[in-house]
Amino acid sequence: MKSKGFEGMACSIAGVLAAIGDRWAVLILRDLSFGLSKYEDLRRSTGVTNATLSDRLKHLEENALIERRRYQVNPERYEYILTRKGRDTILLTQALIQVGDKWEVSGRAGPPLKFTNRKTGGAVKLAMVDQDTGETVQLNDLQPQAGPGADDLVRWRLTYLRS
Repeated sequence: MKSKGFEGMACSIAGVLAAIGDRWAVLILRDLSFGLSKYEDLRRSTGVTNATLSDRLKHLEENALIERRRYQVNPERYEYILTRKGRDTILLTQALIQVGDKWEVSGRAGPPLKFTNRKTGGAVKLAMVDQDTGETVQLNDLQPQAGPGADDLVRWRLTYLRS
């Protein structure tokens, strides 16, 4: 059963979710960001069925998150590469990893991955920063406001904000 689409919704989250598609696609994007690019490697890493993997790769390609490049002629074989738009999704996978680590979804042994700055070796994490000052913004200080693309539904949602 196909779920209702997000067409016409003034919501950046809905637009990104529509472009990505589903949870399998997020894992495929994760693997592509790690450098996996061949179909069999993606299938092995995710454990997804061939039919699902083919479908998700096609969807990601149609939404310009990945591009398919032929690397072998006989038999014809392709690799999948993140586009510039697809590389933007690395922020999503990093955020999901950070939340999963905080929730200890992999158990008490600790996170299965860690991310470091290649130049310094220091640990890296996502954070919200003030666009003008570069200062870290705490979650309690985050204030959603209607932007130039807000519609009546967005404005209505914002009426529920608590000060």
